[in-house]
Amino acid sequence: MVRDELSVLSAFLAVAEERSFTRAAKRLGVTPSAVSHAIRELEERFGVRLLARTTRSVAPTDAGAQLVARLRPALGDIRDALDLISGLRDRPAGRVRLVVSPLAAPTVLAPKLGQFARDYPDVVLDVTSDESRVDLVAAGFDAGIHLGEFIQRDMIVIRVSPDLRPAIVGSPGYFESHPKPTSPRDLLSNRCINVRHGSDGVYRWEFDKGKQSLTVAVNGPLIVDDVQLSIRAAIDGVGLAFADEDRVAPHLASGALVRVLEDWCPPFPGFFLYYPSQRQLPPALSALIETLRFRPDKKATAR
Repeated sequence: MVRDELSVLSAFLAVAEERSFTRAAKRLGVTPSAVSHAIRELEERFGVRLLARTTRSVAPTDAGAQLVARLRPALGDIRDALDLISGLRDRPAGRVRLVVSPLAAPTVLAPKLGQFARDYPDVVLDVTSDESRVDLVAAGFDAGIHLGEFIQRDMIVIRVSPDLRPAIVGSPGYFESHPKPTSPRDLLSNRCINVRHGSDGVYRWEFDKGKQSLTVAVNGPLIVDDVQLSIRAAIDGVGLAFADEDRVAPHLASGALVRVLEDWCPPFPGFFLYYPSQRQLPPALSALIETLRFRPDKKATAR
């Protein structure tokens, strides 16, 4: 109904401006009879004559002139709005709402923000950090970034990081009074720092070695919701921490932390960007995907 009304009003405006049914029809890409029929229906619907017609000319009546004065700017605004939407289809622009795991924010997203802002100045990236399993559609997000195990199976996923490898670490001072664990089960007699993952609760430490898989619910004097805080606490001797290898590498190199159970900590798939549908993917989201997409170093792979 709305589309038909807009078409009829556009036809009336075209006739009033061209002062000809034939020229208006050519401008609109329809037949003169279709234009004449549309104007007749418009006049009959409102019971007001809008165009004065003779065999030689066409001109708006007083009522028609008043309608033209209102229609011209209104239809111009509508065309501008439609052109704007059409433009969004062809170039990255507008807002992209992204929910990101706090673990991924500093390693996956932060290093690419400057380049993305320079390459796509018309895109507003609206980022929320949240460790929970967020329903993207219900919460109004366009996409999310999280570990694969936290992503629903019906999502489309794009890899945005290399494999990650866990590391169990403690300070030299801690190990002066506690024996180093040689099996994940030994953690039950150690002081460990728990990390809470949003609404999913406290993370249970997971281990794999060959065909063996173990999950351990550790205990200790501290529960946090920030991995960086757990690492800081481990350096200060509070207990053992579970973190990813890259994050603790500088502390291992400096000797501030010591690694244990390394043979129980194989790599696992890292972070993925996910979104609900590929249908009519906005250019701004496509641009973000291409910016964050993980591309393995071919030389490193070859080695």
